[in-house]
Amino acid sequence: MKYKFIFLLILTCKLSIACQCPLSSLSDKEIAKYEIIFKGTIKSIKLNKTNSEAIFTISNLYKGIISQDFKILFNDEDVCKLELRVGDEWIIYTNYYQVDNAKLDFCSRSRKYIKNIKEDFFAETTGISFDDELRYLDTHLGLHKLLKSNQNKVENRNIIPSSNQFILLLILSLVGLISFYWLFNKFFK
Repeated sequence: MKYKFIFLLILTCKLSIACQCPLSSLSDKEIAKYEIIFKGTIKSIKLNKTNSEAIFTISNLYKGIISQDFKILFNDEDVCKLELRVGDEWIIYTNYYQVDNAKLDFCSRSRKYIKNIKEDFFAETTGISFDDELRYLDTHLGLHKLLKSNQNKVENRNIIPSSNQFILLLILSLVGLISFYWLFNKFFK
């Protein structure tokens, strides 16, 4: 019985400190850790266990090269995760995961805007309010331009041709094959 109690005590202690991150103050050294820093609102969320994604509409870009709508990947099954909801406003600190998206890290400086300052636990842990952090980013990094939305040009490659297009392609291919055969026989006999 004594060992069960000690085991439960150790397990409880490990679980209670599992989601703690080292505290760091907002500084140029801290900002240098991240490739992308922006303020944005969550436009949509698609939950898919470990491959979940949130699309942010960017209002202020401080660091990085991204477009107006930017995809952030996250693990929805992780015990230590940031609670993301559509419509919430965030300051996101992250690094590129792939060319057109990033991966959200629980221990980054990313923080949600909370209207009631007394309930803002981010301000308690970091020592700086949401608005003060935005002012710091404005003065130290300034605003950057967003990329224009660039639709993927290769997404229409696999469109099946209509029956008229198919017949035309078949006839042109047949004419090209016959022409090649005739020219080959004429010059290489």
